[in-house]
Amino acid sequence: MNTATKIATFGAALAATFGVAFGVGTGVGPLDAEPESGKGGHGAHAGSDGGKGSDGGSGGAAASQPGGLATTEGGYALDLKTPRVEEGRSEELRFVVRDSRGKAVTAYKTEHDKEMHLIVASRDLSTFRHLHPERAADGTWSTEAELPRAGDYRVFADFTPRAKGAEGLTLGADLAVGGEYGPQPLPGPSAKATVDGYDVRLDGTLRPGKAGELKLKVSKDGKPVTDLQPYLAAYGHLVALRSGDLAYLHVHPNGEPGDGKTKAGPGISFSATAPSAGSYRLFLDFKHEGKVRTAAFTVRTGGDGAALAGEEKGEKGDGHGKGSQKGEQSGEHTH
Repeated sequence: MNTATKIATFGAALAATFGVAFGVGTGVGPLDAEPESGKGGHGAHAGSDGGKGSDGGSGGAAASQPGGLATTEGGYALDLKTPRVEEGRSEELRFVVRDSRGKAVTAYKTEHDKEMHLIVASRDLSTFRHLHPERAADGTWSTEAELPRAGDYRVFADFTPRAKGAEGLTLGADLAVGGEYGPQPLPGPSAKATVDGYDVRLDGTLRPGKAGELKLKVSKDGKPVTDLQPYLAAYGHLVALRSGDLAYLHVHPNGEPGDGKTKAGPGISFSATAPSAGSYRLFLDFKHEGKVRTAAFTVRTGGDGAALAGEEKGEKGDGHGKGSQKGEQSGEHTH
């Protein structure tokens, strides 16, 4: 069986599995997050209908389905011009966002210093990229990306059109990465991650259908990091993806640099709500000493949520805890 046939066969099996996972998730309830007062699409999304969320308010907009599961939503469509790339090569990803008339969108609102935030994640959640493409005058977006493993990926476009009444959207499209495919198991739950010598501790509660606070603390060489640098107008960015269908939740911390009350570390606080019980992969971007790094965690929620403190107990030795942030899981940031 050649490589193309292997990937096609695997993709069909994944489609069946993810279809079941999505049915369970939507049965519990829509993706939810705290409303983001006065901010647009690159904040916390209540769902793919663009309902905005906040970094710590109350309530949230209901949505028909979680963000990123649809290619078309709210009159806009994600047209991925590069549906396939090869593993280990730096290749250009190109895409266009089209309006209800099929025309390329050329006007966007700036959200957290960028008009477009592009997330690329493998279906097994072993690879994660947070990219910031550039837009040509005709509305075509492009960015270089090097994806280290073959397999099926999901591309998420997070944006807000500059149009009357337009709200923030997260649209998704499938991307195939050619090569010898070797699926990776989902890392076991852990409340601690290490990346480039930084230790990041995750605490708090992630509950299905209920808002909870996620607290992350950054340290280096055993000392708290108290001089985190602003990155995209925040001290940290958190993306959560549900294992199985990759339902997307993107939130930002409670508070922001320069507001007179938010400290530059070591703690970063987020408000988030899980769309359903299940396993989630959380990716935290933070900037220190001029470099952006990504710490990743696996969280499993049940009917009463997951208390994250101490989740690493009993999960050590799976190979995905303290050493999991090296290589492809360290993330990539293109501006």
